[in-house]
Amino acid sequence: MIRTLALLFALAASPLAAQDRTPSHCIALAEATPGLEYIVPASLGPVAPETVRLHYITHASFLIRSHGGLNMVTDFTGYIGSTRMIPDVVTMNHAHDTHWTAFPDPAIPHVLPGWGDFGQGIDHALDLGEVLVRNVSTDIRSQFSGIEPEGNSIFIFEMAGLCIGHLGHLHHEPDAEQYAAIGRLDVVMAPVDGGYTLDLETMTRVLKRLRSSVVIPMHWFSLMALDDFLAGMSDEFAIVEVGGPSLEMSLDRLPSRPTIMVLRPAMLSDE
Repeated sequence: MIRTLALLFALAASPLAAQDRTPSHCIALAEATPGLEYIVPASLGPVAPETVRLHYITHASFLIRSHGGLNMVTDFTGYIGSTRMIPDVVTMNHAHDTHWTAFPDPAIPHVLPGWGDFGQGIDHALDLGEVLVRNVSTDIRSQFSGIEPEGNSIFIFEMAGLCIGHLGHLHHEPDAEQYAAIGRLDVVMAPVDGGYTLDLETMTRVLKRLRSSVVIPMHWFSLMALDDFLAGMSDEFAIVEVGGPSLEMSLDRLPSRPTIMVLRPAMLSDE
């Protein structure tokens, strides 16, 4: 984990880093900046300046699209719908085969696995100018009740002044060093199944500590599991049903009160 922090500080010190990217505050651990309490459902078309489009595809896969047209897909399994779009970046985790593929399309420019050799983890800091993609490694449960150290990655996308985190297949609460490496997340996609990843009590504690402005539930297998999660968060978080799979976020759209925004997954389509 120390090597992750060192790499991040080196990037921050480099004059070449983030030349075309509105600076974010991920590592500053600052409080959320209050903003306007509204959301904009989104299509798959162009994205406005200083705005990020988020589309919940399925399970733990999201399309994250930038104003400049960069397309990034989380927990990529090889199929995202009836679209000819080839992502610029895909991230993967390998706790289960619903979070990765061994055969990503070779036309994808950047394929980022969330694991390395067993127990070694992996470090990513992919700077595409408009977007910085980095990761923080966490452990996962391996077969036969063992532990694979640093076998999962929390991927973080810094873009349009926002810090957007995807917790992956999280199996334990981050420790102090991991929380520091994650930094301040404006938006976080969180698995809320309550068993395959973290139990709901621990996941609720993690999210209340992160206190992101926007939480997007993912990796729920039934409406009952989703409702249980929402009930456990409703004391501190507002809950908004977006009414579809997509929304647009920008700094001035961050809600003044931490808010759970519920998206309903849908595969991508060119139609």
